[in-house]
Amino acid sequence: MQGWNILLKKIIRTGAGRNRHVLAMAGLAIAVLLILTAVQIQANYRDLLYKKNNRDSIANFLVVNKIITDQNLGTTGLSDNEINDLRKQDFVESVGLLTPSHFKASIQSASDRFPFYTDIAFESVPQEFIDIAARDWKWDEHALFVPIIAPNMFLDFYNFQFSFSQGLPQLTQQVVKMIVFKINLHGPNGMVTLNGRVVGFSDRISSLLVPEAFMKWGNQFFAKKTDRKPSRIIIKTKDPGNPQLSAYLKEQGLSADADKTRFSRYRKIVDMVVNISGLTGIILLLFALLVFTLFIQLTVASSRDDIQLLIILGTSPAQLHRFLVKRFLPGTWGIILLAFLLLGFLQFLIYRILAARGIHISILPDKTTALTAMLIAVTIGWVTSRSIKKYIHFPLNRS
Repeated sequence: MQGWNILLKKIIRTGAGRNRHVLAMAGLAIAVLLILTAVQIQANYRDLLYKKNNRDSIANFLVVNKIITDQNLGTTGLSDNEINDLRKQDFVESVGLLTPSHFKASIQSASDRFPFYTDIAFESVPQEFIDIAARDWKWDEHALFVPIIAPNMFLDFYNFQFSFSQGLPQLTQQVVKMIVFKINLHGPNGMVTLNGRVVGFSDRISSLLVPEAFMKWGNQFFAKKTDRKPSRIIIKTKDPGNPQLSAYLKEQGLSADADKTRFSRYRKIVDMVVNISGLTGIILLLFALLVFTLFIQLTVASSRDDIQLLIILGTSPAQLHRFLVKRFLPGTWGIILLAFLLLGFLQFLIYRILAARGIHISILPDKTTALTAMLIAVTIGWVTSRSIKKYIHFPLNRS
């Protein structure tokens, strides 16, 4: 059998088609690498957006409110239908109501050594939407003080603007947490003063937060009107840059943190680039398959007389088919394997570069990339076998 294969190699003249073979293999290699790269980019893209280590506990929460226009001044509350419709959207994981204080309030320092006074408004939000874990985040009517969560931007404003204009000392977070404030609540029956203390600082919500129990109590006893609709809500989303989220908010006349949603504009461009690269890879793969098929046909056709003679001498078409498949197919599968290994090496390099910057993707090619490589290998095997079988069983057997 080995001697017979050697004889077949000598009879099947491929010298004239060597350049075509090299070009066909090069085109196939480029096409396979490009389409595998496109699939892997999609997988890396998915990791960057949704992988737990990459998810931003601040950016994934958006405070949403209506856009104020001349037509809706004074009517910017969110109805139950609007809130429920937002809850039903696929890009929203959960929705929390930001309850504002409907009473007048002010805070001031409890010591003359640190004179400070300002009118203030509070908000409350469900516990699961708070980004700090404070042991003192609870309140009842017998509590010694009202716990407050302040936004970091307030402390920055105080330290770098207000303190200079008022001649006051700058403060660190730890110092602020030690200061006890007086909280003045103004209602129909007069003013009530309570002690308050900052127990944490937040980057998620840019307002002074108090426990829901305190807000419910304050609105019940000090508010003149308690049936107002919420004007702001907070949503938790997997992807704040999702173009569908931005489109929905715009359609509903809603606004969210611009810094967190502006990436949606770039997402559309990235999606387009990835899709174009995938489409280009598919087109190149089809073109490479066409060139490779033509090369096989030309090789077999150029040796038609010799193969016809072999068949007359007793060589079966099945034996010729097996020989030619073994001659062409391992090389193409080797090309696919090399393309996959090269992609794996590039993936490892990208993993190392991004990991050094605190960004995490898979160290190995994704399973969808491996499945795509196997699908390409099966497709090429089928095309090769069919092309060879066609030119052995049909043209060569006709008299």
